[in-house]
Amino acid sequence: MEIKRLYVGKRMSEVAIHNNTVYLAGQVAASEPDADIKGQTREVLAAIDKLLAEAGSDKSCILSTQIFIKNLADFADMNEVWEEWVAQGHTPPRATVEANLANPAWLIEIVVVAAQR
Repeated sequence: MEIKRLYVGKRMSEVAIHNNTVYLAGQVAASEPDADIKGQTREVLAAIDKLLAEAGSDKSCILSTQIFIKNLADFADMNEVWEEWVAQGHTPPRATVEANLANPAWLIEIVVVAAQR
């Protein structure tokens, strides 16, 4: 049983891979925390693309997604960006909940589980 981890830190890893399944840590807008929900969502989705590629996967292989959004008033704007990004015909099961995030500047956090290609 091999578990591969990427970007291992003292507190957490950004990625764990086991049995051809990729588990991503919650991704947040690290470089543009002052951006609006659309900007933060774009940054988070770009980070997901990057990590999935490094793990031998892509957005068409996403098995499930959990979205934590600071304010449900931003739900429509977040969905606009999501729908531009998500692989049509491969839209994953998804849950979206309103949540207080660890950093008050963060408007969104997304957790993804995907299969490897």
